[in-house]
Amino acid sequence: MGIEYIFKSKIDEPDALINEFFLVNDNYSPDDKAHIQKAWNLLIEKTGNLKRDCGLPYYLHPLRVAQILASNRLDADTIVSGILHPIHKFGVTSEEIAANFGENVSNILITTNKIISLPLNSRTLHESDSIRKMFFAMSDDARVILLTLSDRLDRIRHIESLEKEKQRALAESVIEIWAPLADRLGMQKEKNELEDLSLKYTNPSVYVQIEKIVAQSQDERAAYLEKAVNSIYKSAEKAGIHVTITSRAKHYYSIYQKMRKRNKAPSELYDLLALRVLCNTAAECYTLIGIVHGLWKPMDGRFKDYIAIPKANGYQSLHTTVICEGKPLEIQIRTNEMHNLAEHGIASHWLYKKGTNHDLVEADKLDIFNKLQKLKETSLTDEETFNTLKNELLGDEIYVFTPKGDVRKLPAGATAIDFAYSIHSAIGEKIIAAKADGKIIPLSKPLQNTQIIEIITNPQAHPTESQLKIVKTSKAHQKIHSWLMANEPTFSDTLNMPKEGTTEATAIPAKKRRTKHGDPSKAPDQSKPRDVLVQGQKNVLYNLAQCCNPRYPDLIMGYVTRTKGISVHRADCLTYQRIPNKESRSIEVDWD
Repeated sequence: MGIEYIFKSKIDEPDALINEFFLVNDNYSPDDKAHIQKAWNLLIEKTGNLKRDCGLPYYLHPLRVAQILASNRLDADTIVSGILHPIHKFGVTSEEIAANFGENVSNILITTNKIISLPLNSRTLHESDSIRKMFFAMSDDARVILLTLSDRLDRIRHIESLEKEKQRALAESVIEIWAPLADRLGMQKEKNELEDLSLKYTNPSVYVQIEKIVAQSQDERAAYLEKAVNSIYKSAEKAGIHVTITSRAKHYYSIYQKMRKRNKAPSELYDLLALRVLCNTAAECYTLIGIVHGLWKPMDGRFKDYIAIPKANGYQSLHTTVICEGKPLEIQIRTNEMHNLAEHGIASHWLYKKGTNHDLVEADKLDIFNKLQKLKETSLTDEETFNTLKNELLGDEIYVFTPKGDVRKLPAGATAIDFAYSIHSAIGEKIIAAKADGKIIPLSKPLQNTQIIEIITNPQAHPTESQLKIVKTSKAHQKIHSWLMANEPTFSDTLNMPKEGTTEATAIPAKKRRTKHGDPSKAPDQSKPRDVLVQGQKNVLYNLAQCCNPRYPDLIMGYVTRTKGISVHRADCLTYQRIPNKESRSIEVDWD
Protein backbone atom coordinates (compact mmCIF):
# COMPACT_ATOMS: atom_id res chain seq x y z
CA MET A 1 0.00 0.00 0.00
CA GLY A 2 2.01 2.99 1.19
CA ILE A 3 2.84 5.23 -1.80
CA GLU A 4 -0.11 6.11 -4.02
CA TYR A 5 0.05 4.95 -7.63
CA ILE A 6 -1.40 7.49 -10.07
CA PHE A 7 -2.86 5.96 -13.24
CA LYS A 8 -1.52 7.59 -16.41
CA SER A 9 -4.31 6.38 -18.72
CA LYS A 10 -7.35 8.55 -19.36
CA ILE A 11 -9.85 8.04 -16.58
CA ASP A 12 -12.77 7.75 -19.04
CA GLU A 13 -11.18 4.78 -20.85
CA PRO A 14 -11.84 1.64 -18.76
CA ASP A 15 -9.99 -0.73 -21.12
CA ALA A 16 -6.84 1.39 -21.00
CA LEU A 17 -7.01 1.58 -17.19
CA ILE A 18 -7.26 -2.18 -16.65
CA ASN A 19 -4.48 -2.82 -19.18
CA GLU A 20 -2.25 -0.38 -17.31
CA PHE A 21 -3.17 -2.19 -14.06
CA PHE A 22 -1.93 -5.50 -15.51
CA LEU A 23 1.20 -3.84 -16.90
CA VAL A 24 2.12 -2.43 -13.48
CA ASN A 25 1.20 -5.64 -11.62
CA ASP A 26 2.75 -8.30 -13.85
CA ASN A 27 2.98 -11.03 -11.19
CA TYR A 28 -0.45 -12.51 -11.87
CA SER A 29 -0.89 -15.66 -13.99
CA PRO A 30 -3.09 -15.70 -17.13
CA ASP A 31 -5.88 -17.37 -15.14
CA ASP A 32 -5.58 -14.71 -12.41
CA LYS A 33 -5.77 -11.96 -15.02
CA ALA A 34 -8.86 -13.49 -16.60
CA HIS A 35 -10.46 -13.67 -13.12
CA ILE A 36 -9.68 -9.98 -12.47
CA GLN A 37 -10.73 -8.90 -15.99
CA LYS A 38 -14.11 -10.61 -15.53
CA ALA A 39 -14.70 -8.65 -12.32
CA TRP A 40 -13.71 -5.39 -14.03
CA ASN A 41 -16.09 -6.06 -16.92
CA LEU A 42 -18.97 -6.58 -14.46
CA LEU A 43 -18.15 -3.34 -12.62
CA ILE A 44 -18.03 -1.36 -15.88
CA GLU A 45 -21.29 -2.96 -17.05
CA LYS A 46 -23.05 -1.81 -13.86
CA THR A 47 -21.40 1.61 -13.36
CA GLY A 48 -20.02 2.62 -16.79
CA ASN A 49 -21.40 6.18 -17.09
CA LEU A 50 -22.03 6.80 -13.39
CA LYS A 51 -20.19 9.71 -11.76
CA ARG A 52 -19.46 10.41 -8.10
CA ASP A 53 -20.15 13.78 -6.43
CA CYS A 54 -16.57 14.84 -7.20
CA GLY A 55 -17.24 14.35 -10.94
CA LEU A 56 -14.95 11.32 -11.37
CA PRO A 57 -16.12 7.97 -12.81
CA TYR A 58 -17.63 5.68 -10.18
CA TYR A 59 -15.32 2.78 -11.14
CA LEU A 60 -12.14 4.74 -10.39
CA HIS A 61 -12.29 4.25 -6.59
CA PRO A 62 -12.64 0.42 -6.78
CA LEU A 63 -9.70 0.26 -9.21
CA ARG A 64 -7.55 2.38 -6.90
CA VAL A 65 -8.48 0.08 -3.99
CA ALA A 66 -7.49 -2.91 -6.13
CA GLN A 67 -4.18 -1.19 -6.92
CA ILE A 68 -3.49 -0.64 -3.21
CA LEU A 69 -4.06 -4.37 -2.63
CA ALA A 70 -2.01 -5.37 -5.67
CA SER A 71 0.95 -3.26 -4.52
CA ASN A 72 1.26 -5.79 -1.71
CA ARG A 73 1.01 -8.65 -4.24
CA LEU A 74 -2.16 -10.01 -2.69
CA ASP A 75 -3.89 -12.96 -4.34
CA ALA A 76 -6.35 -12.64 -7.24
CA ASP A 77 -9.44 -13.28 -5.08
CA THR A 78 -8.54 -10.25 -2.94
CA ILE A 79 -8.03 -8.07 -6.06
CA VAL A 80 -11.39 -9.20 -7.43
CA SER A 81 -12.98 -8.36 -4.08
CA GLY A 82 -11.41 -4.90 -4.21
CA ILE A 83 -12.87 -4.24 -7.66
CA LEU A 84 -16.32 -5.56 -6.72
CA HIS A 85 -16.63 -4.23 -3.16
CA PRO A 86 -19.42 -1.70 -4.08
CA ILE A 87 -21.20 -4.03 -6.53
CA HIS A 88 -24.00 -4.96 -4.11
CA LYS A 89 -25.40 -1.43 -4.57
CA PHE A 90 -26.28 -2.30 -8.18
CA GLY A 91 -28.51 -5.33 -7.65
CA VAL A 92 -25.81 -8.02 -7.89
CA THR A 93 -26.55 -10.70 -5.28
CA SER A 94 -24.12 -12.74 -3.18
CA GLU A 95 -25.36 -15.87 -4.98
CA GLU A 96 -24.41 -14.38 -8.36
CA ILE A 97 -20.97 -13.42 -7.02
CA ALA A 98 -20.43 -16.94 -5.67
CA ALA A 99 -21.52 -18.52 -8.96
CA ASN A 100 -19.25 -16.31 -11.10
CA PHE A 101 -16.27 -15.65 -8.83
CA GLY A 102 -16.35 -18.34 -6.15
CA GLU A 103 -17.48 -18.66 -2.52
CA ASN A 104 -14.21 -17.13 -1.32
CA VAL A 105 -14.85 -13.79 -3.04
CA SER A 106 -18.52 -13.85 -2.02
CA ASN A 107 -17.66 -14.35 1.67
CA ILE A 108 -15.03 -11.59 1.63
CA LEU A 109 -17.51 -9.15 0.06
CA ILE A 110 -20.39 -10.00 2.41
CA THR A 111 -18.31 -9.27 5.50
CA THR A 112 -16.48 -6.27 4.02
CA ASN A 113 -19.71 -4.55 3.02
CA LYS A 114 -21.10 -4.96 6.54
CA ILE A 115 -18.07 -3.14 7.91
CA ILE A 116 -17.72 -0.43 5.24
CA SER A 117 -21.40 0.49 5.46
CA LEU A 118 -21.21 1.11 9.23
CA PRO A 119 -20.39 4.68 10.36
CA LEU A 120 -17.19 4.69 12.40
CA ASN A 121 -16.94 8.36 13.21
CA SER A 122 -19.13 8.62 16.32
CA ARG A 123 -18.47 8.01 20.00
CA THR A 124 -21.61 5.93 20.55
CA LEU A 125 -22.35 2.30 21.34
CA HIS A 126 -23.10 1.91 17.64
CA GLU A 127 -19.42 2.56 16.94
CA SER A 128 -18.43 -0.14 19.40
CA ASP A 129 -20.76 -2.57 17.67
CA SER A 130 -19.18 -1.66 14.33
CA ILE A 131 -15.65 -2.21 15.59
CA ARG A 132 -16.66 -5.45 17.28
CA LYS A 133 -17.96 -6.81 13.98
CA MET A 134 -14.79 -5.66 12.26
CA PHE A 135 -12.52 -7.35 14.80
CA PHE A 136 -14.32 -10.67 14.64
CA ALA A 137 -14.54 -10.60 10.85
CA MET A 138 -10.82 -10.05 10.75
CA SER A 139 -10.26 -13.09 12.96
CA ASP A 140 -11.95 -15.26 10.29
CA ASP A 141 -10.15 -13.88 7.22
CA ALA A 142 -7.59 -11.08 7.45
CA ARG A 143 -8.18 -10.19 3.79
CA VAL A 144 -11.47 -8.64 4.90
CA ILE A 145 -9.65 -6.08 6.99
CA LEU A 146 -6.98 -5.52 4.32
CA LEU A 147 -9.73 -4.65 1.86
CA THR A 148 -11.47 -2.41 4.39
CA LEU A 149 -8.19 -0.71 5.27
CA SER A 150 -7.46 -0.11 1.56
CA ASP A 151 -10.90 1.44 1.11
CA ARG A 152 -10.30 3.84 4.01
CA LEU A 153 -6.80 4.70 2.76
CA ASP A 154 -8.08 5.60 -0.69
CA ARG A 155 -10.94 7.63 0.78
CA ILE A 156 -8.65 9.77 2.93
CA ARG A 157 -6.23 10.17 0.00
CA HIS A 158 -9.11 11.73 -1.97
CA ILE A 159 -10.86 13.47 0.89
CA GLU A 160 -10.93 16.93 -0.74
CA SER A 161 -14.33 16.37 -2.35
CA LEU A 162 -16.01 15.87 1.04
CA GLU A 163 -17.53 18.64 3.14
CA LYS A 164 -15.29 20.03 5.90
CA GLU A 165 -17.31 18.33 8.64
CA LYS A 166 -17.12 14.95 6.91
CA GLN A 167 -13.41 15.43 6.27
CA ARG A 168 -12.76 15.89 9.97
CA ALA A 169 -15.01 12.95 10.92
CA LEU A 170 -13.19 10.63 8.54
CA ALA A 171 -9.78 11.91 9.66
CA GLU A 172 -10.69 11.36 13.33
CA SER A 173 -11.86 7.78 12.70
CA VAL A 174 -8.63 7.13 10.80
CA ILE A 175 -6.41 8.26 13.68
CA GLU A 176 -8.49 6.48 16.31
CA ILE A 177 -9.11 3.17 14.55
CA TRP A 178 -7.54 2.62 11.15
CA ALA A 179 -3.98 3.81 11.76
CA PRO A 180 -3.65 1.83 15.02
CA LEU A 181 -5.16 -1.19 13.27
CA ALA A 182 -2.62 -0.90 10.43
CA ASP A 183 0.09 -0.78 13.09
CA ARG A 184 -1.32 -3.87 14.82
CA LEU A 185 -1.23 -5.68 11.47
CA GLY A 186 2.41 -4.66 11.04
CA MET A 187 1.70 -2.41 8.05
CA GLN A 188 4.08 0.43 8.85
CA LYS A 189 3.85 2.35 5.57
CA GLU A 190 0.08 2.41 5.71
CA LYS A 191 0.10 3.43 9.37
CA ASN A 192 2.44 6.36 8.63
CA GLU A 193 0.43 7.58 5.65
CA LEU A 194 -2.90 7.29 7.47
CA GLU A 195 -1.51 9.23 10.44
CA ASP A 196 -0.03 11.98 8.25
CA LEU A 197 -3.21 12.42 6.20
CA SER A 198 -5.32 12.44 9.35
CA LEU A 199 -3.13 15.17 10.87
CA LYS A 200 -3.49 17.20 7.68
CA TYR A 201 -7.26 17.42 8.17
CA THR A 202 -7.58 17.43 11.98
CA ASN A 203 -4.82 19.99 12.62
CA PRO A 204 -3.96 21.63 9.29
CA SER A 205 -1.98 24.55 10.76
CA VAL A 206 0.45 22.23 12.56
CA TYR A 207 0.74 20.04 9.44
CA VAL A 208 1.74 23.04 7.30
CA GLN A 209 4.19 24.22 9.97
CA ILE A 210 5.91 20.81 10.11
CA GLU A 211 5.91 20.58 6.30
CA LYS A 212 7.78 23.88 6.04
CA ILE A 213 10.36 22.93 8.68
CA VAL A 214 11.09 19.62 6.96
CA ALA A 215 11.35 21.28 3.53
CA GLN A 216 13.66 24.05 4.78
CA SER A 217 16.24 21.61 6.12
CA GLN A 218 16.14 19.25 3.12
CA ASP A 219 19.51 20.20 1.55
CA GLU A 220 21.31 20.34 4.90
CA ARG A 221 19.74 16.99 5.85
CA ALA A 222 20.88 15.31 2.64
CA ALA A 223 24.55 16.24 3.20
CA TYR A 224 24.41 15.26 6.88
CA LEU A 225 22.83 11.86 6.16
CA GLU A 226 25.22 11.14 3.29
CA LYS A 227 28.20 11.44 5.66
CA ALA A 228 26.58 9.08 8.18
CA VAL A 229 25.66 6.56 5.47
CA ASN A 230 29.20 6.52 4.07
CA SER A 231 30.66 5.94 7.54
CA ILE A 232 28.45 2.89 8.10
CA TYR A 233 29.17 1.49 4.62
CA LYS A 234 32.93 1.71 5.18
CA SER A 235 32.81 0.12 8.64
CA ALA A 236 30.44 -2.64 7.49
CA GLU A 237 32.69 -3.43 4.52
CA LYS A 238 35.69 -3.81 6.84
CA ALA A 239 33.64 -6.28 8.92
CA GLY A 240 32.74 -8.23 5.77
CA ILE A 241 29.02 -7.40 5.98
CA HIS A 242 27.03 -6.39 2.91
CA VAL A 243 24.37 -3.79 3.81
CA THR A 244 21.80 -1.60 2.12
CA ILE A 245 21.12 1.79 3.75
CA THR A 246 18.24 4.17 3.17
CA SER A 247 17.69 7.55 4.80
CA ARG A 248 14.51 9.46 5.49
CA ALA A 249 12.90 12.20 7.51
CA LYS A 250 10.41 10.97 10.09
CA HIS A 251 6.79 11.20 9.04
CA TYR A 252 4.83 14.26 10.09
CA TYR A 253 2.59 12.64 12.69
CA SER A 254 5.63 11.21 14.47
CA ILE A 255 7.09 14.73 14.61
CA TYR A 256 3.74 16.05 15.87
CA GLN A 257 3.74 13.47 18.68
CA LYS A 258 7.25 14.53 19.70
CA MET A 259 6.10 18.17 19.75
CA ARG A 260 3.24 17.30 22.11
CA LYS A 261 5.32 15.04 24.32
CA ARG A 262 8.18 17.52 24.72
CA ASN A 263 6.11 20.71 24.41
CA LYS A 264 8.33 22.03 21.61
CA ALA A 265 7.85 23.67 18.23
CA PRO A 266 9.01 21.74 15.12
CA SER A 267 12.02 24.05 14.74
CA GLU A 268 13.21 23.03 18.24
CA LEU A 269 13.29 19.31 17.40
CA TYR A 270 16.51 17.84 16.08
CA ASP A 271 15.90 14.08 16.01
CA LEU A 272 13.83 14.24 12.81
CA LEU A 273 16.18 12.02 10.81
CA ALA A 274 16.47 8.27 10.55
CA LEU A 275 18.57 5.64 8.76
CA ARG A 276 17.53 2.08 7.98
CA VAL A 277 20.25 -0.54 7.58
CA LEU A 278 19.37 -3.89 5.97
CA CYS A 279 21.58 -6.97 6.18
CA ASN A 280 21.22 -10.75 5.77
CA THR A 281 21.21 -12.35 9.23
CA ALA A 282 20.24 -11.55 12.81
CA ALA A 283 23.87 -12.11 13.84
CA GLU A 284 24.94 -9.37 11.41
CA CYS A 285 22.33 -7.04 12.97
CA TYR A 286 24.00 -7.35 16.37
CA THR A 287 27.45 -6.89 14.83
CA LEU A 288 26.24 -3.73 13.10
CA ILE A 289 24.77 -2.26 16.29
CA GLY A 290 28.24 -2.61 17.81
CA ILE A 291 29.76 -0.88 14.77
CA VAL A 292 27.26 1.99 14.96
CA HIS A 293 27.84 2.49 18.70
CA GLY A 294 31.55 2.51 17.98
CA LEU A 295 31.12 5.29 15.41
CA TRP A 296 28.86 7.49 17.53
CA LYS A 297 27.86 7.71 21.17
CA PRO A 298 24.42 6.18 21.80
CA MET A 299 21.82 8.15 23.73
CA ASP A 300 20.96 6.66 27.08
CA GLY A 301 17.70 4.67 27.16
CA ARG A 302 17.13 4.84 23.39
CA PHE A 303 18.26 1.32 22.43
CA LYS A 304 15.45 -1.17 21.77
CA ASP A 305 15.87 -4.81 20.81
CA TYR A 306 12.76 -5.91 18.91
CA ILE A 307 14.63 -8.91 17.47
CA ALA A 308 14.93 -10.70 20.82
CA ILE A 309 11.47 -9.46 21.87
CA PRO A 310 9.34 -8.86 18.73
CA LYS A 311 6.32 -6.57 18.81
CA ALA A 312 2.86 -8.13 18.94
CA ASN A 313 2.46 -7.56 15.18
CA GLY A 314 5.59 -9.63 14.46
CA TYR A 315 7.83 -6.59 13.84
CA GLN A 316 11.55 -7.20 14.41
CA SER A 317 14.40 -4.69 14.31
CA LEU A 318 17.11 -3.07 16.41
CA HIS A 319 16.52 0.62 17.20
CA THR A 320 19.10 3.03 18.53
CA THR A 321 19.56 6.80 18.64
CA VAL A 322 23.12 8.19 18.47
CA ILE A 323 24.65 11.66 18.60
CA CYS A 324 26.14 12.29 15.15
CA GLU A 325 27.82 15.67 14.64
CA GLY A 326 25.96 17.04 17.64
CA LYS A 327 22.50 15.95 16.45
CA PRO A 328 20.39 12.92 17.40
CA LEU A 329 20.17 10.34 14.61
CA GLU A 330 17.85 7.34 14.82
CA ILE A 331 19.12 4.13 13.21
CA GLN A 332 17.13 0.95 12.58
CA ILE A 333 18.92 -2.31 11.78
CA ARG A 334 17.11 -5.39 10.49
CA THR A 335 17.41 -8.28 8.04
CA ASN A 336 15.82 -8.19 4.58
CA GLU A 337 13.26 -10.76 5.73
CA MET A 338 12.39 -8.65 8.80
CA HIS A 339 12.07 -5.62 6.53
CA ASN A 340 9.61 -7.45 4.27
CA LEU A 341 7.37 -8.17 7.25
CA ALA A 342 7.79 -4.61 8.55
CA GLU A 343 6.78 -3.16 5.17
CA HIS A 344 3.85 -5.44 4.36
CA GLY A 345 2.81 -6.75 7.77
CA ILE A 346 -0.05 -9.22 7.64
CA ALA A 347 -0.25 -8.70 3.86
CA SER A 348 3.12 -10.45 3.54
CA HIS A 349 1.38 -13.67 4.58
CA TRP A 350 -0.24 -13.73 1.14
CA LEU A 351 2.98 -13.17 -0.80
CA TYR A 352 4.06 -16.07 -2.93
CA LYS A 353 7.06 -17.77 -1.36
CA LYS A 354 10.00 -17.67 -3.77
CA GLY A 355 7.57 -16.68 -6.53
CA THR A 356 6.27 -20.18 -7.10
CA ASN A 357 4.54 -21.54 -4.02
CA HIS A 358 1.00 -20.33 -3.25
CA ASP A 359 1.03 -21.74 0.30
CA LEU A 360 0.16 -19.16 2.91
CA VAL A 361 2.32 -18.26 5.86
CA GLU A 362 0.39 -18.91 9.08
CA ALA A 363 -1.31 -15.59 9.80
CA ASP A 364 -2.89 -16.87 13.00
CA LYS A 365 0.47 -16.68 14.76
CA LEU A 366 0.09 -12.93 15.05
CA ASP A 367 -0.79 -11.92 18.61
CA ILE A 368 -3.88 -9.96 17.61
CA PHE A 369 -5.43 -13.02 15.94
CA ASN A 370 -4.85 -15.18 19.01
CA LYS A 371 -6.59 -12.58 21.18
CA LEU A 372 -9.51 -12.26 18.79
CA GLN A 373 -10.06 -16.01 18.56
CA LYS A 374 -10.18 -16.26 22.38
CA LEU A 375 -12.56 -13.32 22.65
CA LYS A 376 -15.06 -14.51 20.02
CA GLU A 377 -16.98 -16.49 22.64
CA THR A 378 -16.81 -13.65 25.17
CA SER A 379 -19.87 -11.50 25.84
CA LEU A 380 -19.00 -7.87 25.15
CA THR A 381 -22.34 -6.21 25.79
CA ASP A 382 -20.86 -3.90 28.42
CA GLU A 383 -19.61 -0.68 26.80
CA GLU A 384 -16.78 -0.10 29.29
CA THR A 385 -15.54 -3.68 28.89
CA PHE A 386 -15.50 -3.31 25.13
CA ASN A 387 -13.61 0.00 25.27
CA THR A 388 -11.00 -1.76 27.40
CA LEU A 389 -10.73 -4.45 24.72
CA LYS A 390 -10.46 -1.86 21.92
CA ASN A 391 -7.68 -0.01 23.71
CA GLU A 392 -5.87 -3.26 24.41
CA LEU A 393 -6.00 -4.34 20.76
CA LEU A 394 -5.23 -0.97 19.15
CA GLY A 395 -3.09 0.79 21.75
CA ASP A 396 0.67 0.74 22.26
CA GLU A 397 2.33 -2.05 24.22
CA ILE A 398 5.04 -2.61 26.80
CA TYR A 399 7.12 -5.60 27.89
CA VAL A 400 7.73 -6.33 31.56
CA PHE A 401 9.33 -9.27 33.33
CA THR A 402 8.49 -11.60 36.19
CA PRO A 403 11.21 -12.08 38.87
CA LYS A 404 12.08 -15.36 37.07
CA GLY A 405 12.67 -13.52 33.79
CA ASP A 406 9.47 -14.48 31.95
CA VAL A 407 8.24 -11.79 29.55
CA ARG A 408 4.71 -10.37 29.84
CA LYS A 409 3.26 -8.27 27.02
CA LEU A 410 0.77 -5.63 28.22
CA PRO A 411 -0.94 -2.57 26.73
CA ALA A 412 0.68 0.77 27.49
CA GLY A 413 -0.76 2.19 30.71
CA ALA A 414 -1.23 -1.26 32.26
CA THR A 415 -0.80 -1.49 36.02
CA ALA A 416 0.59 -4.07 38.43
CA ILE A 417 -2.99 -5.36 38.80
CA ASP A 418 -3.10 -6.10 35.06
CA PHE A 419 0.28 -7.82 35.39
CA ALA A 420 -1.00 -9.94 38.30
CA TYR A 421 -4.06 -11.07 36.34
CA SER A 422 -1.88 -11.88 33.31
CA ILE A 423 -0.05 -14.41 35.49
CA HIS A 424 -3.13 -15.96 37.13
CA SER A 425 -6.59 -14.77 38.17
CA ALA A 426 -6.00 -15.95 41.76
CA ILE A 427 -2.93 -13.71 42.03
CA GLY A 428 -4.87 -10.74 40.64
CA GLU A 429 -7.65 -11.24 43.18
CA LYS A 430 -5.27 -11.30 46.16
CA ILE A 431 -2.88 -8.49 45.17
CA ILE A 432 -2.25 -5.84 47.84
CA ALA A 433 1.02 -4.27 46.67
CA ALA A 434 3.71 -4.47 44.00
CA LYS A 435 7.38 -3.76 43.50
CA ALA A 436 9.02 -2.55 40.29
CA ASP A 437 12.76 -3.22 40.14
CA GLY A 438 12.73 -3.85 43.91
CA LYS A 439 10.86 -0.66 44.92
CA ILE A 440 7.24 -0.41 46.06
CA ILE A 441 5.02 1.34 43.51
CA PRO A 442 1.35 2.44 43.65
CA LEU A 443 -0.97 -0.17 42.18
CA SER A 444 -2.44 2.60 40.03
CA LYS A 445 0.90 3.62 38.51
CA PRO A 446 1.40 2.61 34.85
CA LEU A 447 4.21 0.10 34.40
CA GLN A 448 7.25 0.96 32.31
CA ASN A 449 9.00 -1.04 29.62
CA THR A 450 11.46 -3.74 30.84
CA GLN A 451 10.61 -3.37 34.56
CA ILE A 452 10.85 -6.47 36.76
CA ILE A 453 7.53 -6.70 38.61
CA GLU A 454 7.01 -8.54 41.89
CA ILE A 455 3.46 -9.02 43.22
CA ILE A 456 2.66 -9.06 46.95
CA THR A 457 -0.56 -10.87 47.88
CA ASN A 458 -2.69 -11.40 50.97
CA PRO A 459 -5.23 -14.26 51.40
CA GLN A 460 -7.77 -11.80 52.84
CA ALA A 461 -7.61 -9.38 49.89
CA HIS A 462 -10.23 -9.22 47.14
CA PRO A 463 -11.03 -7.10 44.04
CA THR A 464 -12.42 -3.58 44.55
CA GLU A 465 -14.25 -0.98 42.50
CA SER A 466 -11.18 1.27 42.59
CA GLN A 467 -9.20 -1.50 40.88
CA LEU A 468 -11.88 -1.83 38.20
CA LYS A 469 -11.43 1.85 37.32
CA ILE A 470 -7.67 1.66 36.74
CA VAL A 471 -7.01 -1.65 34.95
CA LYS A 472 -6.25 -1.57 31.22
CA THR A 473 -6.54 -5.20 30.09
CA SER A 474 -9.83 -6.88 29.17
CA LYS A 475 -8.96 -9.95 31.27
CA ALA A 476 -8.44 -7.95 34.47
CA HIS A 477 -11.52 -5.82 33.79
CA GLN A 478 -13.75 -8.84 33.18
CA LYS A 479 -12.45 -10.82 36.18
CA ILE A 480 -12.84 -7.89 38.61
CA HIS A 481 -16.26 -7.01 37.21
CA SER A 482 -17.45 -10.63 37.55
CA TRP A 483 -16.18 -10.89 41.14
CA LEU A 484 -17.89 -7.65 42.16
CA MET A 485 -21.17 -8.69 40.55
CA ALA A 486 -21.06 -12.01 42.42
CA ASN A 487 -19.85 -10.77 45.80
CA GLU A 488 -20.86 -7.10 46.19
CA PRO A 489 -24.69 -6.76 46.35
CA THR A 490 -24.59 -2.99 45.91
CA PHE A 491 -22.11 -2.98 43.02
CA SER A 492 -24.54 -3.31 40.09
CA ASP A 493 -26.79 -0.63 41.65
CA THR A 494 -24.02 1.94 41.69
CA LEU A 495 -22.60 1.48 38.20
CA ASN A 496 -22.31 4.84 36.44
CA MET A 497 -25.06 6.51 38.51
CA PRO A 498 -25.55 8.15 41.93
CA LYS A 499 -27.65 6.33 44.48
CA GLU A 500 -31.36 7.07 44.44
CA GLY A 501 -32.29 10.17 46.37
CA THR A 502 -28.85 11.79 46.25
CA THR A 503 -28.09 15.11 44.68
CA GLU A 504 -24.96 16.03 42.78
CA ALA A 505 -23.50 17.50 45.96
CA THR A 506 -24.35 14.60 48.25
CA ALA A 507 -23.05 12.06 45.76
CA ILE A 508 -19.47 13.26 46.35
CA PRO A 509 -17.27 10.45 47.76
CA ALA A 510 -17.02 10.47 51.57
CA LYS A 511 -13.34 11.33 51.66
CA LYS A 512 -14.02 14.62 49.87
CA ARG A 513 -16.81 15.71 52.26
CA ARG A 514 -15.62 17.80 55.18
CA THR A 515 -17.60 18.20 58.39
CA LYS A 516 -18.45 21.83 59.09
CA HIS A 517 -16.91 23.21 62.30
CA GLY A 518 -19.37 24.16 65.03
CA ASP A 519 -22.03 21.60 64.05
CA PRO A 520 -21.89 18.89 66.74
CA SER A 521 -24.80 16.98 65.20
CA LYS A 522 -22.65 16.23 62.15
CA ALA A 523 -19.42 15.51 63.96
CA PRO A 524 -18.18 11.91 63.47
CA ASP A 525 -17.31 9.62 66.35
CA GLN A 526 -13.59 10.13 67.01
CA SER A 527 -13.46 7.97 70.11
CA LYS A 528 -12.10 4.99 68.20
CA PRO A 529 -8.87 5.04 66.16
CA ARG A 530 -9.38 4.39 62.47
CA ASP A 531 -7.27 2.23 60.18
CA VAL A 532 -6.28 3.44 56.73
CA LEU A 533 -7.33 1.68 53.54
CA VAL A 534 -4.83 1.80 50.67
CA GLN A 535 -6.70 1.66 47.36
CA GLY A 536 -9.56 0.04 49.26
CA GLN A 537 -7.31 -2.66 50.77
CA LYS A 538 -6.53 -3.48 54.38
CA ASN A 539 -3.25 -4.99 55.59
CA VAL A 540 -1.06 -2.69 53.48
CA LEU A 541 2.02 -1.33 55.24
CA TYR A 542 1.54 2.37 56.05
CA ASN A 543 2.52 4.96 58.64
CA LEU A 544 0.87 8.21 59.77
CA ALA A 545 3.24 11.08 59.03
CA GLN A 546 4.48 12.81 62.19
CA CYS A 547 4.78 16.17 60.40
CA CYS A 548 1.00 16.65 60.28
CA ASN A 549 -0.31 13.78 62.50
CA PRO A 550 -3.48 13.02 60.47
CA ARG A 551 -6.56 11.93 62.40
CA TYR A 552 -10.01 10.84 61.28
CA PRO A 553 -11.91 12.57 59.63
CA ASP A 554 -9.07 14.65 58.10
CA LEU A 555 -8.85 14.52 54.32
CA ILE A 556 -5.73 12.41 53.70
CA MET A 557 -3.29 11.66 50.88
CA GLY A 558 -0.93 8.73 50.47
CA TYR A 559 2.64 8.73 49.20
CA VAL A 560 4.69 5.64 48.29
CA THR A 561 8.05 5.74 50.08
CA ARG A 562 11.15 3.86 48.95
CA THR A 563 11.35 1.50 51.91
CA LYS A 564 8.63 2.16 54.52
CA GLY A 565 5.44 1.49 52.58
CA ILE A 566 2.79 4.21 52.36
CA SER A 567 3.24 7.52 54.19
CA VAL A 568 -0.16 9.04 55.05
CA HIS A 569 -0.41 12.86 55.26
CA ARG A 570 -3.15 15.38 55.73
CA ALA A 571 -4.09 16.82 52.34
CA ASP A 572 -3.15 20.33 53.50
CA CYS A 573 0.22 19.23 54.91
CA LEU A 574 2.98 21.56 53.69
CA THR A 575 5.57 18.80 53.87
CA TYR A 576 3.45 16.64 51.56
CA GLN A 577 2.82 19.54 49.19
CA ARG A 578 6.59 20.11 48.85
CA ILE A 579 7.48 16.51 47.96
CA PRO A 580 9.13 16.48 44.49
CA ASN A 581 7.21 14.55 41.81
CA LYS A 582 4.56 13.55 44.34
CA GLU A 583 1.94 13.12 41.60
CA SER A 584 3.76 10.11 40.14
CA ARG A 585 4.03 8.40 43.54
CA SER A 586 0.75 9.41 45.18
CA ILE A 587 -1.74 6.65 45.97
CA GLU A 588 -5.40 6.58 46.94
CA VAL A 589 -5.98 6.26 50.70
CA ASP A 590 -9.04 6.61 52.89
CA TRP A 591 -10.15 6.00 56.47
CA ASP A 592 -11.66 2.58 57.11
